[in-house]
Amino acid sequence: MGSKGGLKVWSMLWLASAVMAWVLSGCAWIDTQQRAKVYRPTAGTMADWKPITDHDEALWLEMPPAQPGGQAQRLRAVWIPSDNPVAPSVLYLHGTFRNVFQNRPKIAAIHAAGFSVLAVDYRGWGESTTLLPSEESIMEDAEVAWAALTHRAPKPDSRVIFGHSMGSGVAVELALRHRDPLAYGALVVESAMTSMPDMVRDINPFGIVLVPLVTQQFASIDKIGSIDAPKWFLSGTADHTVPPQQTQRLYEAAPGPKHIEMFDGGSHSGLHKEFEQRYQAVWHDVAASLRDRVRPAETTAAGSANTAPAALH
Repeated sequence: MGSKGGLKVWSMLWLASAVMAWVLSGCAWIDTQQRAKVYRPTAGTMADWKPITDHDEALWLEMPPAQPGGQAQRLRAVWIPSDNPVAPSVLYLHGTFRNVFQNRPKIAAIHAAGFSVLAVDYRGWGESTTLLPSEESIMEDAEVAWAALTHRAPKPDSRVIFGHSMGSGVAVELALRHRDPLAYGALVVESAMTSMPDMVRDINPFGIVLVPLVTQQFASIDKIGSIDAPKWFLSGTADHTVPPQQTQRLYEAAPGPKHIEMFDGGSHSGLHKEFEQRYQAVWHDVAASLRDRVRPAETTAAGSANTAPAALH
């Protein structure tokens, strides 16, 4: 390394150290700025929603006040029921920036594959209570949405947890929390990241220096190994937001049963329209796996019912 090159490297390291020292002296400020830049929540109203069926239902999911004596909070959700009364149900967890209303095309594609869908806006997005989101607040909201899904889909094997982009981190954490006893039939993640720090490292030339400063984690790579339910991993090879290698690493770290679908040339948010038939086929496979999980239990129950009378004679 020449003297000029060495001086440049040391200058960069000095600058990084100075920045880190400055940041650590104002952690609350940097956390606030980081959350604002990472999540970028978009407001919206139900007037922005174009119905998918004649039976779409706008819901308010109530939450307690953030502080005693404070104002009650709530989440805006939309329930899109299938015409099939025994259809499986998907909890749709979106990513950063776009709200539920802006996620309508992907929600419609999943619904068209034969699912009822409950899609929710975390606080800060859409019509939900206004606040600056955090990993903690988003997971609180996901739990409220999960409770609403279990009410509408009482059979665990009929439930699917789905997350897109940042929502994949929400979905993996939710799946981890509800794995014992197993309260869902499948986990599906699309354009999934391994973690927020990995995102910073992989897309920023100074990422390795900035990683210690990342306050939002969504560390799916540390959790996926503990999730035994059937899992699907979807990614486009031309995803310029979340490197597809992260979805691949997540898949490799997961135990079976697992499936990966890499869409050649597919983008970050457009797989449902760029590969319409293949995208539908993936979701048909998910539905088939749910049916296969139900059948053995039904067969056992039927067998017990058939043999019980003989035992009474």
